[in-house]
Amino acid sequence: MIVLKATQDKVLAVLQSVSGIVERRHTLPILANVLLRKHGSQIQFTTSDLEIQIRRTVEFDGDATDFTTTIGARKLIDILRSMPNDQTVSLNAQQNKIVLQGGKSRFTLQTLPADDFPLVQEAANFGPAFSVPQKTLKDLLNQVSFAMAVHDIRYYLNGILFVAEGKQLALVSTDGHRLAFANATLDVEVPKQEVILPRKTVLELQRLLSNDEGAIELQFANNQAKFSFGGMEFVTKLVEGKFPDYNRVIPKNHKNNVTLGRAPLLAALQRTAILTSDKFKGVRLSVEPGVLRIASSNAEQEEAVDELDIDYGGDTIEMGFNVTYLIDALSNIQHDMVKLELADANSSALLTIPENPSFKYVVMPMRI
Repeated sequence: MIVLKATQDKVLAVLQSVSGIVERRHTLPILANVLLRKHGSQIQFTTSDLEIQIRRTVEFDGDATDFTTTIGARKLIDILRSMPNDQTVSLNAQQNKIVLQGGKSRFTLQTLPADDFPLVQEAANFGPAFSVPQKTLKDLLNQVSFAMAVHDIRYYLNGILFVAEGKQLALVSTDGHRLAFANATLDVEVPKQEVILPRKTVLELQRLLSNDEGAIELQFANNQAKFSFGGMEFVTKLVEGKFPDYNRVIPKNHKNNVTLGRAPLLAALQRTAILTSDKFKGVRLSVEPGVLRIASSNAEQEEAVDELDIDYGGDTIEMGFNVTYLIDALSNIQHDMVKLELADANSSALLTIPENPSFKYVVMPMRI
């Protein structure tokens, strides 16, 4: 029977949208497969890694018979990629195999039983659903995701804190050395919900969310989150643990501040970073009336110095920073001007956008 028939680009797009979570090596071989559930002309494509499950429902031509099976996801994608975009391809079920045909090419693929596919058990008590534009959520994720920890023993840092309350949705991430905060206003009021999304889920959402104004529906339970958008349903486990109190980390009332162009500051930092070493990414920032000076040196006794003219009349302050942390933040801000707020050489610096309280970035100083 013909399971589906469509052009290569349409089938490939659907498979790629659900296969980002599929691991190449897994203790359960079936988790390398995509689950196909056919009901009439509708086909559900489902993938899982036991903690995240992505399901997408689409309509394709084919026989109207109900049918389920699982096929190797990566293999299917690799074969489809090798074919022309506009070529019509079909999947045909024959005994325990699937035959993929396109033009004069023919591939016979092994399947595994659909009943053996381990679906994620969905939580019974999700909180109230609320919607935000996909672009809004994608922008928020982009503004904070770079500050997530990677493989930190404090597992609750390997992700992003979501806080929905009233008409505000705030996202926070930190790796212990820096903290990024971004928030947006919702159209509807929601009861307070606070969850930590795992790193893999965050990266997958960034990949899947589009920049159009289509909405994404969010629902949170004690140990799960569910996202619905664009014909997709995305269910993920949450990170358990207590996220640090970010309000205590964000400095208040720093007396010295300077507003300057984001692009010139980023360019100066990138130039100075060339003479830092892989092991030590430290740069010195000196702020004095009229001048911001950035300097770096390395073990070969090479030195870089860059200066920016600034409108500043506050205290003279010299601080050391990991240059990567500053570059990451400036690269992910979409505004022309930034505001740098400082207290002294031993206090965290606060990077914000002038007249815009929706983004805050805190970076701890380092000894140089």
